[in-house]
Amino acid sequence: MGRYIGSVCRLCRRENLKIFLKGDRCYSDKCAFDRRGYVPGQHGQRRRKFSDYGIQLREKQKVKRMYGLLEGQFHGLLNKAERARGITGTNLLIFLERRLDNVVFRLGFTDSRAQGRQFVRHDHFTVNSKKMNVPSHLVKVGDVIEVREKSRKIAVISDAMDAVVRRGIPAWLELSKEHFRGTVKAYPTREELTMPVQEQLIVELYSK
Repeated sequence: MGRYIGSVCRLCRRENLKIFLKGDRCYSDKCAFDRRGYVPGQHGQRRRKFSDYGIQLREKQKVKRMYGLLEGQFHGLLNKAERARGITGTNLLIFLERRLDNVVFRLGFTDSRAQGRQFVRHDHFTVNSKKMNVPSHLVKVGDVIEVREKSRKIAVISDAMDAVVRRGIPAWLELSKEHFRGTVKAYPTREELTMPVQEQLIVELYSK
């Protein structure tokens, strides 16, 4: 199954959570989730009751959609998280945050993760002064992510950097706005990941 290309506002409504898939629009009064905060579809306003499996599935779908991953990509990261030291669920969230498309979004170079993925593929960023066009690349402590010289005049990037004050920069990243440069100071801790995610439900779902 290919990548979802429908209305992303429906995904927020389906998960009953604003997951900021449309960038700056999500902060405006045009946000569909604020206007229609119920599940899309003919029976969306009915009260629903989920089984334990249904609750776990919705949690997995929410995180997948938040980071814009396909099932195979998500399952691959979970397997990697299981092999790493520490708590599997926490490892999974840290790996998701370390993806380059997420990091350029967190630094404010793009308006959303989807836009970050597109811009990374189009060669607008370097990692440690080397061109990097792989959105799934996992950054490491000390890595320096920069907007390429030829891309710094792109209006979308400039507008995103002006709007980043609304979101804020995570403590594990450092931004030099005037140099279009970001640095990975550390890996994020679970306490710094404030998204409303119950990662243990995802691990339980895949362990069945």
